[in-house]
This record gives sequence, C-alpha cells and structure tokens, in this order.
Amino acid sequence: MVQRIGTHQRKTRHKLTLDHRERGKISVIRYFQKFQLGEMVAIKLNPQVQKGRCFPRFHGRIAKVIAQRGRCYELGITDGNKDKVLLVYPIHLKKIN
Repeated sequence: MVQRIGTHQRKTRHKLTLDHRERGKISVIRYFQKFQLGEMVAIKLNPQVQKGRCFPRFHGRIAKVIAQRGRCYELGITDGNKDKVLLVYPIHLKKIN
C-alpha cells in the first residue's frame, strides 16, 4: 500500500486565512445561526474553529441543507458525478440570497 502523505489541513495556507477585518473573537451570531431545510448555503471554513469542519476541498462550494443532526447540519453536495453528505457546524456556513 502507498503511505498517506499529509493531513486534513495540507495545502490550505490561503483557504484557512482570514482577512484582517475578520480576525478577532468568534462571532456568536454566526455560531448559532439557523437554516431551513432545503435552503442553499455556501461553505466557508472558519479557521478559528476546528470542530465541525468538512474537508477543505469543499471550501467555497454551494450545498443544500438536508437535515439537522445535533449542532451540525447535513449538507447535500455533488462531487463530480457522486452525491455526498457533509456534516458541518453552522459557523462554517453562509446563507445565499
């Protein structure tokens, strides 16, 4: 077998960097925001919170809220031709108008 190289945060130097205006305390409003089922959201990983984060490949992608499981939301996303389900904390999500 081939040995695995790297971890989940490999090659994420620019993806997991905040703008200087966004640095500081974690926004409590964004941490506890609510989403409706079927709502479309953008996945924007917050580097200040490591829990409830999906794989960095999905950063910047659009997903549909399928269900709520505990504090996380189940998101439906298409990766190539395959449908996938992600579990993500609401602080890593952004509403789309």
